[in-house]
Amino acid sequence: MEAIRVGLPTTPEEAFSLKHQLLARPDILREDPALLAQLGLRLDAANVVDFGPLALSRVNAAHQRESGERQRLERVARANFGAQTQTHAAVIDVLASRDLTDLARRVDKLARLRFGLAAGVVALEGPEAAPPGWRPLAQGQVDLVLGPGEGALIGHAPTALGLFGERAREIGSVALVRLSPWTPAKSGVIGFGAGDPGAFSADMGADLLIFLAAVVERTAERWPPG
Repeated sequence: MEAIRVGLPTTPEEAFSLKHQLLARPDILREDPALLAQLGLRLDAANVVDFGPLALSRVNAAHQRESGERQRLERVARANFGAQTQTHAAVIDVLASRDLTDLARRVDKLARLRFGLAAGVVALEGPEAAPPGWRPLAQGQVDLVLGPGEGALIGHAPTALGLFGERAREIGSVALVRLSPWTPAKSGVIGFGAGDPGAFSADMGADLLIFLAAVVERTAERWPPG
């Protein structure tokens, strides 16, 4: 009888040959408990090769990984849904503004009460005085904070802390979006600050923030800037 060759198959043809050799000599596996144990297999009462503890543990580990990933995705989906719901409610708050001062007050209020953040601000740069409640910025300061031409900044930004005035020491991370209200356009920014340094990070998407910033921008245009 042909002997089983020693060594791992290196080609599909060798693997096919080895498979058929084992089918022809199943006793090689059945009569070698040590080999079965190394392979994570065992024989059941009907003399049929069954999965052993090692194989089962691998299956269980894979299942746990899948379950953990599914739970993570579910948590992310719930968080995204919650953020969308709060953003839509915030839009209604913004649209109810009575003037530019009230708009700035509402941005701060929704940041603290709806999103659980430390502060929310709107700021405007230029030689003219910013509307009451808005933070005044020097010409070119928006580009200095966000980066030239950048539309948003999310994460840790020490140069943005001045936007939050007396609350600057409370701010660990920020989410900023450029504003360009009125015609001719003026440069400004809407900013949200969190006490937690990890609340905002650079890998987060800015879609909802950009949407909310656009609503604030259009709402501000109901009234003249000065």
